[in-house]
Amino acid sequence: MFKEMSLKSVAAAALALLPVTAVAESPTVQQIKERGTLLCSGHNGSYFGFVEVNDKNEWKGLDIDLCRALTTAILGDPNANQIVPLSWAQRFPALQSGDVDLIIKATGWTMGRDTELGLQFSLPYFFGGTQFMAHGDLGITEAKDLDGGTICVEAGTTIERIAANYLSTLGVEHTMVSYESAAELRAAYVANRCDAFAGWGPNLAVLRATEIDNPDAHVILNDQLSSEPISAAMRQGDEEFVDVVNWMLAAMLIAEEEGVTMANVEDMAANPPNPKVARLLGSEPGMGERLGLRDTWAREMIAAVGNFGEVYDRNLGANSPYKLDRGLNNLWSHGGVLYAPILD
Repeated sequence: MFKEMSLKSVAAAALALLPVTAVAESPTVQQIKERGTLLCSGHNGSYFGFVEVNDKNEWKGLDIDLCRALTTAILGDPNANQIVPLSWAQRFPALQSGDVDLIIKATGWTMGRDTELGLQFSLPYFFGGTQFMAHGDLGITEAKDLDGGTICVEAGTTIERIAANYLSTLGVEHTMVSYESAAELRAAYVANRCDAFAGWGPNLAVLRATEIDNPDAHVILNDQLSSEPISAAMRQGDEEFVDVVNWMLAAMLIAEEEGVTMANVEDMAANPPNPKVARLLGSEPGMGERLGLRDTWAREMIAAVGNFGEVYDRNLGANSPYKLDRGLNNLWSHGGVLYAPILD
């Protein structure tokens, strides 16, 4: 036993003597600081719950709040950003050309995008699947009933390919009609120019609840075409920026796990209940140095936008017009699949 403990002590001492490598600041973060503005993706219209414009002509939504969170982490001001309106097709060229610093725009993490477009992705922050919504008077209850039908879909999205592949696998003959904007797509479905609407499950629920006169006359089919991880997208070659974005998301999840909210974050920082919260909120040093940021970046971020649960509820959940249950998008400890890496 003594020999084993001695070996462990020697190993610990050796690790303690290893040199600490200085953290190289992300070139993207350097550019953002020099510019004084984070360039973040918007949408060419409204993508309800994620990216939309309110009646005061202000951007809002889950993705917008994540942009504001990142802006606070890097620049200390949630409003020091420029939201750049982009269509789905424009988002990746805009990122590659430097017109935006990153894409936070309900973007699915796929192998093709990861390997062929020069992109890299953050931890998933949302999970959503493709489904069909159909006019109830057609008697459609499952996807195979769409044989011979017309399907509306938004152009340039993974949904278009997923829906076509799914129906082809079932041997369902169909006509796919693509629309460039979400507004055109919704109008086409409501006007009965197609039998079914292929879309992201949460968006279908939002549409049915808010934009259709008789929601009960429309059915969301039980067919689950996919379960898609949604992540922030960045240019390859700046791993330090990926770290910043990942730990921005992780900090919001850890805050929710630990009960740190917009309302109590300053009290928690002054009287942290445990070492994890002390590190998270900068009451103990180290949270910023590892990322080239301030030690208090997470505290300031949570004070500005809240923890992940607060952001979700405000934009999609109980405190939003859409009342979408979190489901898979809850913490792992509450029946969902979202979790943060270990804050050591």
